[in-house]
This record gives sequence, C-alpha cells and structure tokens, in this order.
Amino acid sequence: MVNRIVLNETSYFGPGAISIIGEEAINRQFKKAFVVTDKDLLKFNVAQKVTKVLEEAKLPYVIYDNVKPNPTIENVLTGVKAYAESGADFILAIGGGSSIDTAKGIGIVTNNPDFADVKSLEGVAPTKNKSVPIIAVPTTAGTAAEVTINYVITDEDAVKKMVCVDPKDIPVLAVIDPEMMTSMPKGLTAATGMDALTHAIEGYTTKGAWTMSDMFELKAIELIAKNLPKAVANGSDVEARDGMATAQYIAGMGFSNVGLGIVHSMAHQLGAVYDTPHGVANALLLPYVMEYNAPATGERYREIARQMGVANVDSMTEEEYRKAAVDAVVNLSKSIGIPQKLVEIGAKEEDLEKLAKMAYADVCTPGNPRDTNVEEILEIYKKAFK
Repeated sequence: MVNRIVLNETSYFGPGAISIIGEEAINRQFKKAFVVTDKDLLKFNVAQKVTKVLEEAKLPYVIYDNVKPNPTIENVLTGVKAYAESGADFILAIGGGSSIDTAKGIGIVTNNPDFADVKSLEGVAPTKNKSVPIIAVPTTAGTAAEVTINYVITDEDAVKKMVCVDPKDIPVLAVIDPEMMTSMPKGLTAATGMDALTHAIEGYTTKGAWTMSDMFELKAIELIAKNLPKAVANGSDVEARDGMATAQYIAGMGFSNVGLGIVHSMAHQLGAVYDTPHGVANALLLPYVMEYNAPATGERYREIARQMGVANVDSMTEEEYRKAAVDAVVNLSKSIGIPQKLVEIGAKEEDLEKLAKMAYADVCTPGNPRDTNVEEILEIYKKAFK
C-alpha cells in the first residue's frame, strides 16, 4: 500500500511567533494582505495583535470579517468578490477553523474560477491551481486547519456541511502562537480541545492509519490529556496553551492524511441542522462512537488508554482496556463541562433518522474502522440523545 503525507511548507511555534509574519511576508514578496477573521476577534482586539505586526512591517491590508462559526457558501462568495476588489496578493487568516476554512474557500475559488459554484468543491474536487497564498494564525487549539488539506463549508439551502478535500488549499505558512489563544473562554477552550482529541482518536483508529500517522496521533492524545484540563482551568497558563497548540497541530498532521470516521460524519449534521459548534458536537459524540467502534480496533484502545494516563493497561483484558479508554474520554469531557446528551444542545428526536441518513452519506464515513449503515448510526444517535 502506498501512503501519502501532505503538510504545509513552513510553520512557526511558540509564544511570540506572530512577530515573524511581517518578515516572512516580505521575504515571499507579498505586497498586501487580505485579512480573514471574525467580528468577535476584532471586537476583543485579538486580530489586532496580528495586524499590528503588518503595520510595523509597513504592509497594507484590508479586513474581511463576514465569517460565521459554521462558515457558509455566502461567506466564501462575498469573500471572493472582496478579495478581487482589494488589490491584495495573499490571505492572512486569523481565527479558528471558521476563519481558516473561509480563507481556504476564498483562495481556492479565486484561483480556480471554474469552481465558482462552491458546491462543486465538495469531496475531492479536481482543481488545477493552488490557492491564493495563505498565512494561517490559529486562535483556537482544535481544528488544525492551518496544516490540513480539508475545509468545511455549510450549504444553507441544502442544510448540510460540505467537507472539501484539496491539497492545493493548504496554507503556505502556519504560525502557532499560544499567546493568541489565551483569550479563549473556558467553554471554547474545552470544545476545541475535545475537537483535537477527536481528531487524534479518529485519526489513530481510521482505516487509513499507518506508522507515521500513529506517531502523530498518540503524541497528540498524550499532550491533550495532560494540558487540556489546565488550559480550561487557567486560560493564561501559556505552557498549557502551548501544549494544546502543539497537540492540535500534530493531530492535524495525522488525520489530514489518513481520514476520520463517523464521529465527524455525525457531528457535521448537528452543525448543519442546529448550528452546533463543531467541537461540542464532536466531544459529545466521541464516547458513543468509540463504544460502537471498539470491536473493530484491535489493540488500539489499549494505547489510547495509556496515552490518556490510565495505569496498568498491560495487565488488562481486551474488554477492560477498551472500556478504560472510553471511560477516560468521558471523564475528561465531564471534567471540563462538555454536554453529554444531544437533548442538551437542542437536538430533536424526530430529526434523528434524517441526521443518520445524512451522516451515512458524509465523506468521513468510509474511513470509519467499523463498516456501518444508516440503521446503526441512528442507534448511536438515539443512545446519545437523552
């Protein structure tokens, strides 16, 4: 079997890393930035930490802040128009997955006008040209959009999330500065951290997993188990933030190249139908899907349990270490305030069958370690409901 790995060109890590953006942009002969961010990051002066670096480097910029938490086709299309009118020659994405995914959509459509119908980008689209150059500065520790070949856009008319997979969308530069994450509130820290854990666990158990991705995902699980509770408890703990920033990035290095599973398939539908934040949806569903997938995971749950800090896993039976892995995830989730049932996030029982059909058709489903069907996905939704 041939395994492929695609990563971004260059990444910088550590407190103060944003200081290099001006120099990097100038060295790449960029002239003007199209800054993609959201209104809250502007309101709370988070994005301004980065635009100040541009100002110090005497690099002009324009700001585009039409970004929703679950970005839409409209967000992309108005961004394409604004980019064309801006005179910019690169995109600077500041934010979580929403801002970076929007930036990817704008960059791809701008350089591939044949795909101006954003719906045509769903799945693996045969685009010909690389995206407009993107510098990505994550402000959350969850999606790893700065290092992945994926982006997710909501089709509001069809009430669905489109997972777009395209190696040409990957940012040319990622700047992972934990100081950009210290203003995240507890709830967002918890949800995005569990999103990263979901990436790591699904990336480790997916059908496409192999030696290199295993290396990334196991280390990510270890770092998340160690640092997420600290980051939630004390948002100004830069060491914990740094650990989470690194963990979510390396989880992305893995899953971007090997795929995910039905946690994501099911979570995407919650985001599309109820506008549920992606991290919350993943976190809530993860233990239920882990229980379902356990028979198809061999000895992998033992290693998950080990990295989650469970003691004496080598003396456990298969049933015991599988349960221990799930319990460790549940305990972490509860300790940081993640909802445990779908009814808590406004899901409706009469929608579950529709959600199951949509989830089965999701692009992430084929990567699930256990072959599934609509009926079995529906049973997982029902178990998670109340």
